[in-house]
Amino acid sequence: MQAFCVVGPSDSGKTTLIESLVAELTDHGRVATIKSIHHDIEIDTPGKDTHRHRTAGADTVVGLTASYSFEITPGGKRAAESERALLADTVERLRQAGYEYVLIEGFHNSSYPKIALGDRDDIEPPVIVRDSLDSIDVDAVASAIVTERLGES
Repeated sequence: MQAFCVVGPSDSGKTTLIESLVAELTDHGRVATIKSIHHDIEIDTPGKDTHRHRTAGADTVVGLTASYSFEITPGGKRAAESERALLADTVERLRQAGYEYVLIEGFHNSSYPKIALGDRDDIEPPVIVRDSLDSIDVDAVASAIVTERLGES
């Protein structure tokens, strides 16, 4: 399994690049994405059943629809030993679930290989590609990922 971070400042094109890479990589295996979100969001509609289950005290709530399933578990970054540990645990869980590729948006301080967009000085190595969104050859990057020439984790 290969995991990569796409990092850069806000509005540098991280999400757009991940969309393009996902489209390229899905022909070669299962793809999962992880997004670092820096603020709390409410992903469960107040007053609806799953929200009611959660606020009643369930440790985990799983929703199953005709097309999707989702899990809401408390904790997040604040409850983890560290952000890096939480990311590593999440990537490992996805590996065990059979994903071949995990694309991570954000986590500039992780140990995973990074594709860096724009100017940002605080990105921890390894940085395997550094360019602007307009200059990146998505096909070449996806091909290098598939052939494991960009690194493996």
